[in-house]
Amino acid sequence: MIVRAGSFRFYLVWITMAQVSAQEEKEKTAALKDLLSRIDLDELMKKDEPALVFPQTLEEFEYAFNEHGQLRHTRSGEPFVFNYKEDLHRWNQKRYEALGEIITQYVYERLEKDCKLRKEMLPVDAEEDEPKSFFYLSEDALTNPDKLLVLIQGGGVVRAGQWARRLIINEDLDSGTQIPFINRAMKEGYGVMVLNPNENFVEVEKAPEAEQSGADSSDEPAEKRERREEREGKKKKEFYEKYRNPQKERETERIPIRENSTPEDHTLHVWDHFIFKSQAKKVFVVAHSYGGLSFVELMIQREDEVKSRVTAVAMTDSVHNVWHQEASRTIQDWLKEKCCNWVSSSEPLDTPLDAMLPDCPRRSAGTERHELTSWKSFQSIFKYFDKHLEEQTKAAAAEEEEEEDEEREKEKDGEEEATKEPPTTRSANRVKHEDL
Repeated sequence: MIVRAGSFRFYLVWITMAQVSAQEEKEKTAALKDLLSRIDLDELMKKDEPALVFPQTLEEFEYAFNEHGQLRHTRSGEPFVFNYKEDLHRWNQKRYEALGEIITQYVYERLEKDCKLRKEMLPVDAEEDEPKSFFYLSEDALTNPDKLLVLIQGGGVVRAGQWARRLIINEDLDSGTQIPFINRAMKEGYGVMVLNPNENFVEVEKAPEAEQSGADSSDEPAEKRERREEREGKKKKEFYEKYRNPQKERETERIPIRENSTPEDHTLHVWDHFIFKSQAKKVFVVAHSYGGLSFVELMIQREDEVKSRVTAVAMTDSVHNVWHQEASRTIQDWLKEKCCNWVSSSEPLDTPLDAMLPDCPRRSAGTERHELTSWKSFQSIFKYFDKHLEEQTKAAAAEEEEEEDEEREKEKDGEEEATKEPPTTRSANRVKHEDL
């Protein structure tokens, strides 16, 4: 009995200790979960990263474009390195974005100095103090009586004159910019317009909220008091976050640019005020990615005008969708005849591909990389334009010859009428009788 009593006490103590241990583990787990929930790993990493202050020029970045248009380090000659600092992805990304902004300004300089394009501010009736956008055009873009080339880039951070920022930084200027298209078009007698569909807003720093009055609020309504307490709590939280993370980015707000707040609006605005008013009899369009969607939207809004002016459209990996955009059957039929879409594919360049939707034919761009489709199909696009030019020239010549034939027939009929004797009338017989 003594042994059994001792065993019982032992088991009782063991069970009690196990319960206490389990309770302690449970409390530790709960405390750890609570601690982890309070830790923002991204914010924690920001505390140890260098200041988000980057060079303002290519020279300060110690990079330059060589004779092949490739971005290289001025001392080592190496290509751009994204992971400049190990395990600091956010800092490396901010550095990359800072370089991207410098690249944008560099491309603008090349458009103005090398391609001799001029900047046109938008909207056309902008007030002096309202947000503005712009696009580029050649000196003869509005007056060239023959041909006009319109370039529409895709969506994202790229600006006028660019197809892909990644290609400019990691490959070269030819593949990443529209400069080769511009130079060839001008050499072949085109006027040129370079749209800027992603310049949609002006970003400004948010003004601080007005300080709340310190007056006694004991008599204020409950809802108003709750809103005030919520605002004060938000301020305290923001102050704490700022203290915890000195590099917290400033809060900004975006002010949309009138009539240019979306790529579609920008394309429509430039069409109404510039492209349609130009003197060119034949308008050609190159539209990449989202630019193809913007062009289809333009057709939906200005179908008759586009059909009367646009000779051919070359799309590169366009993301348009005639069903989702509710394009009419007449638009779909026009796209089948006047448009071609070079898409990313492993097939050789210009290989015909199955049409996904009932609109323009699809050909392989000879690359599986979306951003490279414009550059890889460069030669094919101008051949496509030349083909449509030849067809339109032949059609115009045939129409002109037909009109000349009609004119000759009219002149012939007029000569025959003139040589005929006038018909004898009763009055003429009466005069003759009276004379007799």
